[in-house]
Amino acid sequence: MTQAATTLKPVTLVPEARRMAFLPSLFSPALMLIGERTVYQFMSWLAPDDYTGGLWHFHERGSQPLFLSPDSNKRFRIACETNGYMGEVSAEAAGIIATLFALSHLSFRHEADQLADAYMRLYEFAGDHPEAGEIFKAID
Repeated sequence: MTQAATTLKPVTLVPEARRMAFLPSLFSPALMLIGERTVYQFMSWLAPDDYTGGLWHFHERGSQPLFLSPDSNKRFRIACETNGYMGEVSAEAAGIIATLFALSHLSFRHEADQLADAYMRLYEFAGDHPEAGEIFKAID
């Protein structure tokens, strides 16, 4: 881990009292429901054998929204038809991958600086994640 990575604020779960504000903050108020659904759809597409729905965690850093991840301790087999990636990652890494796909996808359909900012913030975070190699192979 780099010196810069050790000085970054830790990622935390969004407290229950602030969950309602997470999606509008990540995707924008106008796109919050579309954004949430898009993350779930990408997760279903990426891990059809392992993801069957369920509860999700919301993650933030320094009160800024980062990503969603399935509330699960199991690992997910990810297969991306568009780039040939196949691998197995934690629920957290799977959520990062699905959220990055969703933010990218939405940013091409909606002109919203908030989506691009959220993508870049999460992309930067992913570079310091323990499963960064798998995350970047999956989204390449």
